[in-house]
Amino acid sequence: MSKTADSKTGDCRPIAVVGPTAAGKSDLALDLAQEFGGEIINIDAMQLYRGMDIGTAKLPPGERRGIPHHLLDVLDVTETATVARYQHDAMTIAERLMAEGKVPVIVGGSMMYVQSLLDEWAFPATDPVVRARWEAVLADEGIAAVHAALVAADPTAAASILPTDGRRMVRALEVVELTGQPFAASAPQIGEPRWGTRILGVDRETEQLDARIRLRTELMFDTGLVGEVEALIEQGLRDGVTAPRAIGYAQVLAHLDGEYNLAEALERTFIGTRRYVRRQRSWFRRDPRVHWLDGGADDLLDAARAAVLGEMR
Repeated sequence: MSKTADSKTGDCRPIAVVGPTAAGKSDLALDLAQEFGGEIINIDAMQLYRGMDIGTAKLPPGERRGIPHHLLDVLDVTETATVARYQHDAMTIAERLMAEGKVPVIVGGSMMYVQSLLDEWAFPATDPVVRARWEAVLADEGIAAVHAALVAADPTAAASILPTDGRRMVRALEVVELTGQPFAASAPQIGEPRWGTRILGVDRETEQLDARIRLRTELMFDTGLVGEVEALIEQGLRDGVTAPRAIGYAQVLAHLDGEYNLAEALERTFIGTRRYVRRQRSWFRRDPRVHWLDGGADDLLDAARAAVLGEMR
C-alpha cells in the first residue's frame, strides 16, 4: 500500500469513519490513513481529555502505527468540552492537513461533534446571565425542574434530550430564550458535507456488537478503570462539568461513593454503553450520506477503499 490515493488523484478531501461504539472504527481509520496518506482527527468528545484512556478505549500511542493523531489529550478533566470549540479546532487542523497534501481521516462517534464538523453549523450566541439563571435552577431545584421548564418552552426539545442531560437542557432553554425560536431551529440541515467529505459508517449485527461491548467493558474494569478514576479524582475530576459524566467514569465515581458495588458499576457501564450505541445508530442511520460497512466483514478495508475511490471518480 505504498501508493496513496492523493498522490494518484490529488484528492485530499477528508474521510470520516463514524458509527456506534465498539464497531471497529479505529482500526479501519488507521488502515485508511495508511492507504490514502492521511492523519487521524479524533471526533470522540471524551477522548479529548488527558488521562481518560481506559474508559474511552483510547488507542495507546504504541498502537497508532506512527500515524499522527490530532485532538486527543487536549483538555484537563476540569475543563468543559464544547461542540463549538471542537468545531473550530478540528476545522483548522483539517484544512491545514489538506493544504499539506494529506487526507484528514476523521474518526469517532460523538454525534453532535460529527454534525458540527461536517455540516454548516453556526452556533447561536450565548448569554452568561441567562445561562447562569438556568444553571442555578438546575443546581437549586434539580433536573426535574429544568426538564419541566423545557417542556413548557419547547416540548420537541424536551422529548429529544435525554432526561439526565441537564447541561443540554440548560443550553436549549438559553437558546429558546435568546432566539425566540425552538432549539431545533439552530441545528444544521443535512446537505453536501463540508469539504465534500466521504462518510463511511461502521456497524455490526446487534448481537455481535453487544458481545463486543460486554467484552470491552469487562476489559476496562480488569485493566484498571477504577485506578484511572482514582488518579483523575486527584486531578479534579469531580469538579468537571462533562468529564465526570462520561459512561464508565460516572459509574465508577458512584461506586467509590458507596452507591453500589463494583459488579454493579460494571453492569451499569455495560447497559449505559449499549443504550448509547442505540442512540448512535438512530442518529447516524438518519443521514443518507453515510456509506455503511459491516465491521465484522473479512473484506472491510476493500469495501471501504472501494467506497472512497468510487466517490473520488
